[in-house]
Amino acid sequence: MTIQGPVEPDRGDPPEPATPPQEPVDVSADRSTRFDPWTLALGIMGGALLGTGITFAILGSTGVFEEPTPTTNPPPPSITVPPPTSAPLPVSERASAAEIAQHAIPSIVAVEVTGDLGETGGSGVVYGSDGYLITNDHVVEGADEVAVFFADGARYPAEIIGSDPLTDIAVLRIDRADLTPMDIGDPSALSVGQMAVAIGNPLALVGGPSVTSGIVSALDRSLKVEADQVLYGLVQTDAPITHGSSGGALLDQDGRVIGITTAIAVSDVAAEGFGFAVPIDIAIAAANDLIESGVVNHAQLGITARTYFSEEAGAEYPVGVLVNDVFSGDPYEQSGGQVNDVIVSLDGAPIETLESLLTELRRRRAGEVSILGVTRSDADLDLTVVLGKYEP
Repeated sequence: MTIQGPVEPDRGDPPEPATPPQEPVDVSADRSTRFDPWTLALGIMGGALLGTGITFAILGSTGVFEEPTPTTNPPPPSITVPPPTSAPLPVSERASAAEIAQHAIPSIVAVEVTGDLGETGGSGVVYGSDGYLITNDHVVEGADEVAVFFADGARYPAEIIGSDPLTDIAVLRIDRADLTPMDIGDPSALSVGQMAVAIGNPLALVGGPSVTSGIVSALDRSLKVEADQVLYGLVQTDAPITHGSSGGALLDQDGRVIGITTAIAVSDVAAEGFGFAVPIDIAIAAANDLIESGVVNHAQLGITARTYFSEEAGAEYPVGVLVNDVFSGDPYEQSGGQVNDVIVSLDGAPIETLESLLTELRRRRAGEVSILGVTRSDADLDLTVVLGKYEP
């Protein structure tokens, strides 16, 4: 509340001063001033009141009587990581490896695992802005505790949301709000020979991710990584990928993720420069299932089969998948499929080998409806199948 103008203290109504008795004025020749105590008292009081009024007027005009604004102290300083001095360079149509690296490094993490095998590690990729990270199943296998390190030095404890050995994909979650998700590429648009950049944390080296570059060496590779585990549809690259890079990102020439790096092929002597990555569409489909339910709803047909070859001019060519057996009550039988059918397409995608069929099934989920192109006794058929759920 602001008090305007000259103000006197509120003391109530003062009593009227007593009027002194009037004495006759002597106008005789003796004109000397006669001392009157009442006059002196009234003079002093009037002067005091006048001075007080002036004083309050001056003080009011300077804002002394304005209600004071509450004191707001600045919050105590907090120790924060300095922001980058400049924004990442835009990724152009013909980005250099340096541009791609600068664009991607904030989205790559080192994964530190403590568990059955002691202290191990790998890499991870930011997926979305809700704290989710994609890495490999084999990176977090047997983990008791997981932590991730960012290129800015920040370390966060991580929760394992879910893990899937069939695709070698796992999802972690951390509590960090300022995440930079990666741009997602299109694996179906890849071509052999195009530029590829791999970013990960090889050998658990400190100081942030490592960047290597090369080309896409091959597509739709199958790789046996365990006695009973095969990964399908892999992107092969000659960009060096070493231990600890598993779970990192394989990027195209536009800086978009086209795969999650997963394995190194080695000869009897040493690594031959063959790196592999799970195509990003398969990785994301698995990650979404893990986030939603903790498991991946893999699809299956309910058959045993093998690659079927056709002979021409003395050479054999893979032309489809021959159905050797059909499980009673499973999706393929219910769709009208029979033994000795040759599957040649799935939802329009050509199927030439058993590996290509399994790759396409990895991209689909139990309960989805698909169209199988089938050759039966030289007749071409389309079978509508509701995909079943694969139970390992």
